[in-house]
Amino acid sequence: MATQMLYAREGKITDQMKIAAEREHMEPEKLRQLIASGRAALCANINHTSLENICAVGEGLSVKVNANIGTSSTFPDPEPELEKLAEAVKCGADAVMDLSTGDNIDETRRQVIAHSPIMVGTVPIYQASVRAIREHGAIVEMTDDDMLYSIEQQAKDGADFMTMHCGVTLDAIDKMRKQGRKMDVVSRGGSFITGWMLHNEKENPFLTRYDDILDICEKYDVTVSLGDGMRPGCIHDATDRAQLTELITLGELVDRAWRRGVQVMVEGPGHVPYDQIAANMKLEKRICRNAPFYVLGPLVTDIAPGYDHITAAIGGTLAAVSGADFLCYVTPAEHLCLPTIQDVHDGVITSRIAAHAADLVRGIPGAREWDNKMADARKVLDWDAQLSLAIDPELARKKRGERNPADEGACSMCGDYCAVEIVNKYFNKAQCPCID
Repeated sequence: MATQMLYAREGKITDQMKIAAEREHMEPEKLRQLIASGRAALCANINHTSLENICAVGEGLSVKVNANIGTSSTFPDPEPELEKLAEAVKCGADAVMDLSTGDNIDETRRQVIAHSPIMVGTVPIYQASVRAIREHGAIVEMTDDDMLYSIEQQAKDGADFMTMHCGVTLDAIDKMRKQGRKMDVVSRGGSFITGWMLHNEKENPFLTRYDDILDICEKYDVTVSLGDGMRPGCIHDATDRAQLTELITLGELVDRAWRRGVQVMVEGPGHVPYDQIAANMKLEKRICRNAPFYVLGPLVTDIAPGYDHITAAIGGTLAAVSGADFLCYVTPAEHLCLPTIQDVHDGVITSRIAAHAADLVRGIPGAREWDNKMADARKVLDWDAQLSLAIDPELARKKRGERNPADEGACSMCGDYCAVEIVNKYFNKAQCPCID
């Protein structure tokens, strides 16, 4: 079975490429070229039969948004996660990641993939770690076979992309220790593999068995999302030696995947001060040969628990303007608890605002037209059009209905002193000297 990248290199435009290109208002041939070069990835596992909203991620394309869902050992019931999936899709997410670590991890993943019309990502080390605990008594007793078994199983189930922490090396860990960090390793998958490496005094099996991983990904056309296990977990740790050492390794792994015709995305930080974001994006694009870049946030400050969807959107906009292609949402629950459905809603909408703000700067077809339509509707106080064009129509309608008299032309913020009404009144008078 050929991958989308291999088809693209052969000059073949697949049905999936046609669908994704239409969404981007782009000629399919142009998208084919981007996929062939690796500058875009079309994440579509051959076994994800429910995948309807196919899209591509990468250079010259609209910025995509991912929503994380998944069970935990504290909340193992998969049903609420399916409700969160539905909410994420309703709010316009382009992807979801199942980050489940609960007892029924396999069933949750299969249910999410079966119900998801958008691409689904997974993190195989979570399943491998649960398997290691059950069979061997501890995560550090995980074997290579546990890891490859989980990757193969998730690929068979239809995962479109997988986060794998292949760049966490003994050298990167040594550099982190020598330079010093406040937060050490905050990536959950990164911590699992770091603990395994230190306990076993061996190199990362995701790195040593990388060719075997590529065999599986090529078979099912799974996109490798090279995880940032050494990402900074606080502003103090941003852009340090450990993070950059991992990034250099990821660049080398991009080359190896492309030689096999396997699609790749690269994941990035994390907590980054605002003035370092653009440099981080440019470094990734340079070192990883313009592979699609997938960022968590970046969060621009550490002091806003409960509002981290906002700190992430601030960073996400600049990141996407500077080259990031895919924003992983952050919800108000970040650093605090498992997100609720409302948290998922707020996280998706906030990240979509950041993505759209970047699309305006990136010159994405259709982005400015959306804003122009809103401006035209506001000029004539066409409230039906304004509410329909809103990125969150339900909230806009609710706010409008709660604080404005019925059939009122202006809003209650200005009342009788609406600037739009005043100017329209005089501009529309035939005797106005401003009118020819």
